[in-house]
Amino acid sequence: MSTKGNWSPPAVSGRLFTLGLVASWYSSNIGVLLLNKYLLSNYGFKYPIFLTMCHMTACSLLSYVAIAWMRVVPMQAVRSRLQFAKIVALSLVFCGSVVSGNVSLKYLPVSFNQAVGATTPFFTAVFAYIMTVKREAWITYVTLIPVVAGVIIASGGEPSFHLFGFIMCIGATAARALKSVLQGILLSSEGEKLNSMNLLLYMAPIAVVLLLPATLVMEQNVVGITLALAREDIKIIWYLLFNSALAYFVNLTNFLVTKHTSALTLQVLGNAKGAVAVVVSILIFKNPVTVTGMFGYTITVIGVILYSEAKKRNK
Repeated sequence: MSTKGNWSPPAVSGRLFTLGLVASWYSSNIGVLLLNKYLLSNYGFKYPIFLTMCHMTACSLLSYVAIAWMRVVPMQAVRSRLQFAKIVALSLVFCGSVVSGNVSLKYLPVSFNQAVGATTPFFTAVFAYIMTVKREAWITYVTLIPVVAGVIIASGGEPSFHLFGFIMCIGATAARALKSVLQGILLSSEGEKLNSMNLLLYMAPIAVVLLLPATLVMEQNVVGITLALAREDIKIIWYLLFNSALAYFVNLTNFLVTKHTSALTLQVLGNAKGAVAVVVSILIFKNPVTVTGMFGYTITVIGVILYSEAKKRNK
């Protein structure tokens, strides 16, 4: 009788595969955030709408390759005009979220951006209450108090606070929450449900179409400016290509980690990701931080963890 138990080769390789997925998820999530910050703030590439359009173009192409050619997941068809209209509505909110988030990175350090982004559960609860009349247990709402209070404290102690950047970051966080609630409402029937990979396959090209006129109007001659930059420093092209590919891998690894672990595991990893991103960004960009700011962020993270626990127990 074997005494190897769980340490048989298939089990070990399975664990290594899962660890590799988690490491890839962390790397892509934090990598795209830090590279966005570097491009939009430090490098001086001040075109967040065009950058978002590059992300969506990569997501369109790579989603098609992954689903149609590599068959990572079966392709799901859009079955009606109504379902397509719902996907367009989600794409619009998705665009607003990503563009606002990228704009905020021009003005705010990653550490503060992550602190504000951690308030997503608050906005999710508010939108769910307004749009679905969904009531949570009272303890769930109580846990949202430290989530909001922490950001208020962090805002007061943020040496690099910028009002417009803060408004954009709040807008991005609210839009992200609105998309998750809308997705639950609009694509709730069995015939209309799409997994995250197929939803991205349809949303990303629509996002490109929505972002193209915005880019042309608000960031005029951005392609010419980018090509001029490339003649001086070819690295900008490689930065944009790598950054856009990373934006797709964020979604791919998000899906794969959920598939091979659970949604709860992803939630726990997400709570830790913010803290890791804060530490890494401070080490790289050396932005000033205060005890008050870090105290506020810590309170917010504790609030998010308590909120997740309250939701889990009241299911």
